[in-house]
Amino acid sequence: MLEDLTTAASSPTVWPAAYPQGYAVVDVETTGLARDDRIVSAAVYRLDARGEVEDHWYTVVNPERDPGPVWIHGLTSEALEGAPLFRDVAEEFATRLEGRVLVAHNAVFDWQMIAREYARARSEAPVKQRLCTIALSKELGLPLPNHKLESLAAHFGVVQRRAHHALDDARVLAEAFRPSLRAAAASGVRLPLHECRPLTEWTDRPRTGQQAAPGGYRPTGWRPSRRRPACPYPNPGRYVPGGRLKQGMRVAFSGDTSVERELLEDRATEAGLHVATSLSRLTSLLVTNDPDSGTSKAVKARQYGTPVVDEAAFGQLLGDVEPAADG
Repeated sequence: MLEDLTTAASSPTVWPAAYPQGYAVVDVETTGLARDDRIVSAAVYRLDARGEVEDHWYTVVNPERDPGPVWIHGLTSEALEGAPLFRDVAEEFATRLEGRVLVAHNAVFDWQMIAREYARARSEAPVKQRLCTIALSKELGLPLPNHKLESLAAHFGVVQRRAHHALDDARVLAEAFRPSLRAAAASGVRLPLHECRPLTEWTDRPRTGQQAAPGGYRPTGWRPSRRRPACPYPNPGRYVPGGRLKQGMRVAFSGDTSVERELLEDRATEAGLHVATSLSRLTSLLVTNDPDSGTSKAVKARQYGTPVVDEAAFGQLLGDVEPAADG
């Protein structure tokens, strides 16, 4: 853990040459969390190499469907009726992203939503790398009670004015990212940068088993109680840190997650992994943002020596799951 983040957060005299030359701090509000959900608003704060704000941009987007959790993002169907479609703002959005590292809180989610919108528009977002501020706060050893944006903001004394409004969330993140970046630079911390690959899989098909709420919106808790289909692949054993996940591996989840737990589990199942409801000696991997917690799964993982990764790392691993061996 870094000893003095307050001192380190002041701009260091010598800046790491390997650090990026610019950043695009992004927040998107969406109709939900699944592959067929859409962006309803987006904001970008452009920062220079040392985290200073250059400019900002915000737009609402007509999702061409029910806007989803209005009680969260505040954007009703009426408010979005005359808004541009994503394809109408895609070029302007791209100019804000081009040549910069995309920065977001739980960046896997924001990147995937953006990438799918560009896929729908038959285009690609000009982003090569992303940086998750959850992962960066872990690298810095920040003493945060959880991984919510409000906790990161409070740590750096940043005041939130309109939580879940894309422009204000992007502003808050930009203001919290600047001292984080400077602390990392002063201490020579390697930034947790990850490659952004264009996505081509997306769908606007109705989700099976949905029950519509009044107004037509299917809330994020729409999934009925159900048994997951049996994993068709044998368990190849434990995950080897630094390696790839392999189809058939047993994965357990514990604690709070930024992305809805059921969505994470669905993604794991779709990738060919076995989602385990409990942890045993056969479990290949535990996904948790708080490995030192006293939950039964975390305790057993320590007892059994089960490999552990956080949510951001798991999202990266899901992008490159090794197929099960034939036969």
